[in-house]
Amino acid sequence: MAENTTELETLLMQRSLTDAALQAAADQAADFRILPDTVVLKIGGQSVIDRGAAAVLPLVDEIVAARKTHKMLIGTGAGTRARHLYSVAAGLNLPAGLLAQLASAVSEQNASILGQLMAAHGISSIDGSGLSSVPLYLERVNAVIFPGMPPYKLWIRPSTDGVIPPYRTDAGCFLVAEQFGVKSMIFVKDEDGLFTANPKTDKKATFIPKISVDEMKERGLQDSILEFPVLDLLKSARHVREVQVINGLVPGNLTRALAGEHVGTIITAN
Repeated sequence: MAENTTELETLLMQRSLTDAALQAAADQAADFRILPDTVVLKIGGQSVIDRGAAAVLPLVDEIVAARKTHKMLIGTGAGTRARHLYSVAAGLNLPAGLLAQLASAVSEQNASILGQLMAAHGISSIDGSGLSSVPLYLERVNAVIFPGMPPYKLWIRPSTDGVIPPYRTDAGCFLVAEQFGVKSMIFVKDEDGLFTANPKTDKKATFIPKISVDEMKERGLQDSILEFPVLDLLKSARHVREVQVINGLVPGNLTRALAGEHVGTIITAN
């Protein structure tokens, strides 16, 4: 191990950071999971929070009950208000970086809403800069809420076909899961999982319980349940090699998924 570290240090001093030998040496280091016993939940903005009390309050009750036995990082989507902002800003020809900033504000609002609803149970919401305090919250109350929009803001990589930020709240929550090296990642949506078509508009759509990233792309399903970049992030991940998509509007689904049951659709990297 010491030899590998010495070799890596030498390469870092002598080579470009994109050098193949340096990259290979860095890749030999053992993976370190920061929060291996934690689950990241992504609560959909449009699919759950925008539906109001009927959708949100039962889910809050499940989360509060689940935190007795599970450690949870709870990310929030942006939802309909962000889509309205995208429409106005894109119509004004504003850049993707500014649209990302606007959507961040909405995601933070949704995190604050959930934080207030769970405040009586000691579950707080934090902003992006507060992620360093996550271990303390998890140690004390087993749960903490964060805004799902990644903090790229003006530094976001623009999409190749428009100004809508390609890395939004699905991607942001997955990145948090991967960087913390958590146990699992669950997307809480308003559908039972992935279907062969949009079940809201196509009655012939059939449910898919499990599928790989490559299969989704081959079948043209890459943008049907999660943001497209999430699939590429999943494919290249070192820790989180599968994600689960569940219907949070069905009572008990989240509890079952946290317990390790196959609920909804599982999407795998391989």
